Amino acid sequence: KNRRAKLMQSKPYKLDYPILSRETIMEGIDMKVNIVTCGVGQCIPWHFHNEITDSFVCLSGPMVVETRAPRKKHILQTGDRCEVLPKVAHYVHGLDNGAFKFLLAQGVGTYDNIPVVQYPLAVE
Repeated sequence: KNRRAKLMQSKPYKLDYPILSRETIMEGIDMKVNIVTCGVGQCIPWHFHNEITDSFVCLSGPMVVETRAPRKKHILQTGDRCEVLPKVAHYVHGLDNGAFKFLLAQGVGTYDNIPVVQYPLAVE
């Protein structure tokens, strides 16, 4: 049988931040699993997804998953996990800007990546 890979449906997006690597482990039409490696000082900037849930498993770290609405700071050690529901803004970084690596399961739905604009604080 001729089986064609069905990749996760995605809306156009641009990832304009540096990371060491992103390895796709599995991908279907409405889900994706990656291993993401970030070096010292690297991060996944504030963003959210309209449909999908991000499920994080720390492979090495520690790492931090911060969310807004609800405002939480999840500090993950190796083996710890957390999930971020659709429409919840989140920011992922190493504790004290250290290097970290995590497994990221994303689904179910169409992938998008909506950046959250950071406005500087007003100086008086």
